[in-house]
Amino acid sequence: MAKYLAQIVVMGVQVVGRAFARALRQEYAASQAAAQARGRSGQESAAASSITGMSVQEALQILNVSTLSPEEIQKSYEHLFKVNDKSVGGSYYLQSKVVRAKERLDEELTIQTQDTQQKQRSQQNTET
Repeated sequence: MAKYLAQIVVMGVQVVGRAFARALRQEYAASQAAAQARGRSGQESAAASSITGMSVQEALQILNVSTLSPEEIQKSYEHLFKVNDKSVGGSYYLQSKVVRAKERLDEELTIQTQDTQQKQRSQQNTET
């Protein structure tokens, strides 16, 4: 009986281990593909994500916005910040997440603006 139980446990561990390894490989491949698609600005974005501890996707979800529109981000930020104010029964933790999400999206907007300006400069240099 103990022998069969041990075999079941070993097989279960092997199945979970393989599934975890496959998921890890898929995630790594997806992150590499996304970084290549974004090019140089992807490296800057990844650095900003590691510094702030929040990805752009997570920040977009927290602020409940679909695009990187400064007006939409500001409007959502102000609403969520007021709603989660501790004085009106909100959560300081959630308010903090809202602030961090806005900071992350602001950083991403800055990166995109710099990247756009740099591309324009390089086009002007090649024209002259």
